[in-house]
Amino acid sequence: MYVRKDGAMTVKVIGGICVILGCGSVGFMKAAAHKRTESLLRRLISGLDFMQWELEYRRTPLPQLCSGAAEHCPGMVGKVFAALSEELSSQLAPDAQTCMNAALTKFPELPPSLRASFRQLGQSLGRFDLPGQLQGIEAIRQMTHREVEQLCKNKEARLRCYQALGLCAGAALVVLFL
Repeated sequence: MYVRKDGAMTVKVIGGICVILGCGSVGFMKAAAHKRTESLLRRLISGLDFMQWELEYRRTPLPQLCSGAAEHCPGMVGKVFAALSEELSSQLAPDAQTCMNAALTKFPELPPSLRASFRQLGQSLGRFDLPGQLQGIEAIRQMTHREVEQLCKNKEARLRCYQALGLCAGAALVVLFL
């Protein structure tokens, strides 16, 4: 079968564009994941503030405290708090840490840094007296705040680098294959 050269060139150009767009989209997805992680960590800090205030001033029981935090925090963070509240209410597990682990298994898509903060929260809740729990929440809040600061450090340059690297990797692949 005879294929015209200009038709073969068109296929190569279309293929090259697809490779560049595919690799570029990976860079843009990495940048979006970075922004999403920062947003989720900020929501967790807000939820921890809420929990700290509720414990300090109302001494809210743990299942209701988590339920209130779920209402206070939108999105994925609120869903994790709601799942924790359900686990605590059902009393299937003897402690908050086991309940937190069970709640986290429902959300495999959580970023690792957020998962680590939630695990630490599970270790702290319900284990100590009121001042101990408040100290634990404050320690987790500070740890999460440091994590957000790390993500924000040179954020714009880092996001541009992710995007540029994706596009450059695609262009490099096109050059290699042509």
